[in-house]
Amino acid sequence: MSGSGKSVVLNALEDAGHFCVDNLPSELVHAFVDLQAAHDANQVAIAVDARTAASLPQLAGQLERLRADGYLVRLLFLDATVDTLVRRYSETRRRHPLSGRLPTATPDGLDAQAKPEALHRALVEAIEYERELLAGLREQALVIDTSVMRSASLQAQVKALLSVPAGQLTLVFESFAFKRGLPLDADFVFDVRMLPNPFYEGDLRDLTGRDEPVADFLRGHPAVSEMVDQIGSFIERWLAPMARDHRSYVTVAVGCTGGQHRSVFTVEELSRRFSERWITLKRHRELE
Repeated sequence: MSGSGKSVVLNALEDAGHFCVDNLPSELVHAFVDLQAAHDANQVAIAVDARTAASLPQLAGQLERLRADGYLVRLLFLDATVDTLVRRYSETRRRHPLSGRLPTATPDGLDAQAKPEALHRALVEAIEYERELLAGLREQALVIDTSVMRSASLQAQVKALLSVPAGQLTLVFESFAFKRGLPLDADFVFDVRMLPNPFYEGDLRDLTGRDEPVADFLRGHPAVSEMVDQIGSFIERWLAPMARDHRSYVTVAVGCTGGQHRSVFTVEELSRRFSERWITLKRHRELE
């Protein structure tokens, strides 16, 4: 999505040794990768957004051709809430790339002197239209929700992704706070707010679910172990079918009230259990 952190990710990939190109028309993707391979570039990153809307329908076919020719392809989709994208565009005072290309827009888009309400409405419509255009690609990708993420955290997540072997199903466990909204990148969401809350224990309040005193407190309650076991059993039941369906990534989000204790502990436990058989990554949205 335009405004969701593409430049930050490109910088991280460039730092990691990738040859990066931005805003490449979709119909040129395969030819460009072939050209780079001929020049011995074995790590290439291509950024695509709504500025190439006319050629976006061709991108899925280009990716399939690359895979058929033996290239290892990873698709990463950056997303953010509408409110976040509106705020970012308002702060930078830049126009959305689809502002003048909505089905109902005039050829010249909105006049700069238009009322703020009209400009806001047009921006929201452009964001929603872009989301429709990219929906098919989003379903095939690892999604990263950058709504409440700092640049450094986004760069760290991209570099962590590069460290895991490609071509195998990767489990991403993510903790979050319900009070700050559901993560957009989750395939499954579990609510652990009914579990005992260490926040109300004075000596545990300022700690997190990664600290041993909090872990000991939660392990002392049978309901916590039962919840972790049941979530783990559910995920385990469906991982093999998802792998057979050629899923590359599965993101499991676990939420509590503040995203500090119960959800963090649960993610740590699940990641530890599944790392013995599957490739796993961890994210703690509120702690990061």
